[in-house]
Amino acid sequence: MVKMTVLAARQAQAIGSQVMIQGWVRTRRDSKGGFSFIEINDGSCMANLQIIADADLENYGSEITRLTAGCSISVSGEIKESGGKQATEILAAKVEVHGWADPDEYPLQKKRHSFEKLREWAHLRPRTNTFGAVARVRNRICKSIHDFYQDRGFLYVHTPIITASDCEGAGEMFRVSTLDPANAPRNDEGGIDYTQDFFDRPSFLTVSGQLEAEIYATALGNVYTFGPTFRAENSNTSRHLAEFWMVEPEMAFCDLDGNMDLAEAFLKQIFGDVLEDCAEDMAFFNQHIDDTVLETLQGVVKSEFTRLSYTEAVDILVASEQKFDYQVEWGCDLQSEHERYLTEQHFSGPVILYDYPSTIKPFYMRVNDNGKTVRAMDVLVPKVGEIIGGSQREERLDVLEDRMRQQDLDPLEYWWYTDLRKYGTVPHAGFGLGLERAVQFATGMQNIRDVIPFPRTPGSAEF
Repeated sequence: MVKMTVLAARQAQAIGSQVMIQGWVRTRRDSKGGFSFIEINDGSCMANLQIIADADLENYGSEITRLTAGCSISVSGEIKESGGKQATEILAAKVEVHGWADPDEYPLQKKRHSFEKLREWAHLRPRTNTFGAVARVRNRICKSIHDFYQDRGFLYVHTPIITASDCEGAGEMFRVSTLDPANAPRNDEGGIDYTQDFFDRPSFLTVSGQLEAEIYATALGNVYTFGPTFRAENSNTSRHLAEFWMVEPEMAFCDLDGNMDLAEAFLKQIFGDVLEDCAEDMAFFNQHIDDTVLETLQGVVKSEFTRLSYTEAVDILVASEQKFDYQVEWGCDLQSEHERYLTEQHFSGPVILYDYPSTIKPFYMRVNDNGKTVRAMDVLVPKVGEIIGGSQREERLDVLEDRMRQQDLDPLEYWWYTDLRKYGTVPHAGFGLGLERAVQFATGMQNIRDVIPFPRTPGSAEF
């Protein structure tokens, strides 16, 4: 007797095997011929496995005929060739019930529930077809991320979750403190005395591992970090989360062109892997969520990414005479509607924009010779807009310190970061990909809260 997943048991080569399958009942129907059909799923794949339970089984009348959606069972028996739509089925020799689910109380019944309602049941929604498929696609993308960088000799670096520095300079950070908010110590100026806090200074949840990854890149070559990041944005939209995952490669001796090359190869691999290894799940998304998702994903994998400057993109947008909610002019930060116009209507494919105005980008991006733009890049894809943001980093100490002062940052507070430019500085570059944004793009799911197991948003930290 071999324990087997539903996925493995559905394969034709499994026919004749004596196996045990463990999972949760999706449906049960009884035949007048004296047996029952049970559909079981264990999360290994989209489709269920059919179990045939004969009335001769010891617990047929007492337990099997009472099974309902949500019950957990172990089934032992032989895998047989099926005469139905599925390739295989199991003729049960034994069915053991582990846990019951009262049909009068179990929320996940046959009727369709809205995604909004399912967020209220985040502890149960992985049992639905949609969220099981999302979880498998998310898992495959995570594996592809590690495969991509490991195969290229990148070193996986764990950057800190708690930090005293703000990478983006936006100030939208969650504070970490052990001080009593009702009785916090005060300094001579009347402000909170953070020297008495746990870390002896104001500390926060990280918005990015980039700056710390640069430390390792400028010592060990090519590295990447992949972990949770946090933004204290009071934004209740379908595109924003307070907690999300980021993968951030950093490469020494690399310029913007090398950065763009890597980003394009990276997206093609992770989405290509999803198409190949999650075909059943992707067919489900294409049928039930977005009937263009397969075509869109294949377009990214197969097409060459268009590369053009921010200035050229602005010219195209202005000349389009398209009515946008946000006006387009040189120096503005492009909105999702602008990015989607470029990818969906003008170029009909992925686009990489580069050389953005310095006024709308962070201090660490390398300044071009014109002094007006920086060596930034954004990778844009249809349906989503920006999916990757990155840049060549500023390796010149004097320029970096000037940029910090322009953005009201004290170089002394970033002494360790400026040290990297004092001792063996090199051209280097990197980018960030939000995992949830990638999963959302791959699945066609409309709300980013539905592609992370437990979404953290303003007013929501239930699970």
